[in-house]
Amino acid sequence: MGIFILRRLGMMILTALCLTFIVFWLTNLYPNLEKLAKTQGNQRMSDEAVTSWLDRNGYLQPLPVKYGQWLGVLPGFTHEADDGTITGRCIEKGETPEEAPSFCGVLQGDWGESTVFRDEVGSIVANRLGLTGKLMFWVMVLMVPSALLVGVLAGMREGSRLDRSLSTFSIASTATPEYVSGVIFITLFASSAGFGKFFKGTATSAADGANFENFFLPVLTIALYGMGYIARMTRASMTEVMTAQYIRTARLKGVSFGNIVLKHALRNALIAPFTVIMLQFPWLLNGVVIVETLFNYKGFGWTLVSAASNNDIELLLACSVVAVMVVLITQLISDIGYVLLNPRIRIS
Repeated sequence: MGIFILRRLGMMILTALCLTFIVFWLTNLYPNLEKLAKTQGNQRMSDEAVTSWLDRNGYLQPLPVKYGQWLGVLPGFTHEADDGTITGRCIEKGETPEEAPSFCGVLQGDWGESTVFRDEVGSIVANRLGLTGKLMFWVMVLMVPSALLVGVLAGMREGSRLDRSLSTFSIASTATPEYVSGVIFITLFASSAGFGKFFKGTATSAADGANFENFFLPVLTIALYGMGYIARMTRASMTEVMTAQYIRTARLKGVSFGNIVLKHALRNALIAPFTVIMLQFPWLLNGVVIVETLFNYKGFGWTLVSAASNNDIELLLACSVVAVMVVLITQLISDIGYVLLNPRIRIS
């Protein structure tokens, strides 16, 4: 198990480096840099002024050098103006080049400064990620037990009326995108005269204090979409387990149907859904973009959209790194959990 985890960690680091380099290259294309220069300077800047601004801020260096400086494995750039003033990535206002550190990148905890929010990227991402984490927690609390219950009930008796009804519900919930169900919920519950009194709050106010009024609709919108997929996987796994030979043997021995489901079938039936449940975390982190934008809940997804639309390169890079790491970590946890749930799997 230890060797397996070490190998996976090595692959995680290599994958993270490759993906972040691709994102870094895309965000540092010259049209994006030109737009950034005009945003920070003047929209009517000439090409010479744009080139001068990019040179002063180190954006015209070779891509591998800029990537190394952003990671913190290469010394930060410096620029000396005509009047002798020295500026650079690691030199803050009021510091001299001798006082400033040589390395200031991601590995040193320096994510840069957001050009839109005028604040440190690290604090912005941590704050927004915490808000999205709160949203993800309540989505999982609602989605996972409901999906497992629906899937187990549907798979216990394949072909029954209950199975067909629950399967239809699962397919319908998965086939309905979040932006459709979200608009429907807003129209029916938040805007109607009958239910409007129960949902008077807005998702924006949920960032300060979440309650049923301002937080339930975003949670329900996300949970309903993911619930159907988990329920269908659970139903398929439960159906397969219920036709296994050891289940038939238990029935012939006179074991009650409830004990067969709880003591014999349920654990084996949850192996495949466990992997699906773990994969919901990266989906939630990136899939909440639509819901957070729709309900104006200023979490990680809303910040990612804001960074992309405003060409906030440093913030966009930080969001990309967080998204990549969440995907890789959840995949590692999923693989380890899959092995623990099914000891018959050998790790080669």
